[in-house]
Amino acid sequence: MSLFDLSGKVAIVTGSSRGIGRAIAEELAAQGARVVISSRNQDACDAVADAINQRHGDLTAIAIAASISSKEALESLVATTMREFGRIDVLVCNAATNPYFGSLDGIADEQFRKILDNNVLSNHWLIQQVLPQMKARKDGAIIVISSIGGLRGSDTIGAYNISKAADFQLVRNYAVEIGRHNIRINAIAPGVVKTDFARALWEDQVASTALEKQTPLRRLGEPRDIAGAAVFLASEAAAWMTGNAIVIDGGMTI
Repeated sequence: MSLFDLSGKVAIVTGSSRGIGRAIAEELAAQGARVVISSRNQDACDAVADAINQRHGDLTAIAIAASISSKEALESLVATTMREFGRIDVLVCNAATNPYFGSLDGIADEQFRKILDNNVLSNHWLIQQVLPQMKARKDGAIIVISSIGGLRGSDTIGAYNISKAADFQLVRNYAVEIGRHNIRINAIAPGVVKTDFARALWEDQVASTALEKQTPLRRLGEPRDIAGAAVFLASEAAAWMTGNAIVIDGGMTI
């Protein structure tokens, strides 16, 4: 059996109706996992699940809409997954938000709280909810999609970067607490990837060209560039890795 084989595993991927989340869900399914597609819009989730099922067979994917800003919605996401699939082996916390661009001294409290709630607290909620059955089986893999923004400052997305730095510590702290149960938790820190989330950067030719020049591989990322690391972290290939972050940014941070 391949170290990367995920046959029989069940994975929840938040924010998986598009972009990095969708690419991760598609690659997990390609390695044999059953996947739960989740974002705010049920129709968008249905479309992705249908596409995966057409490629890999019925019941490979199911669609469960859930807003990460609602603890009740996330509880329902986990409960429905358990009812449909009977287990959760892999949790990928990918969904995030950034409603504010500009200096920190101008951000409203409501905007800052939304960023921290959606990018940090919601991950904590989901981890709390999947842990009981992972502990009972003494097995599980949790992946938090952070960002290289959590490693640097910014004069435009400072609040977002603070939330992503907090995600690194969330991963480290949970790793200490749950390692004794054979549950692993790690982060992935993407650079600038061509998703709707970063559209303002890569559709601006001047900004895109400047970013490419700062990147040793001389190109911006594609969603699939991130998906392979998620497969690795979800699989036995990463059986002795926890509490760490994989930076995937074309070399930009060096």
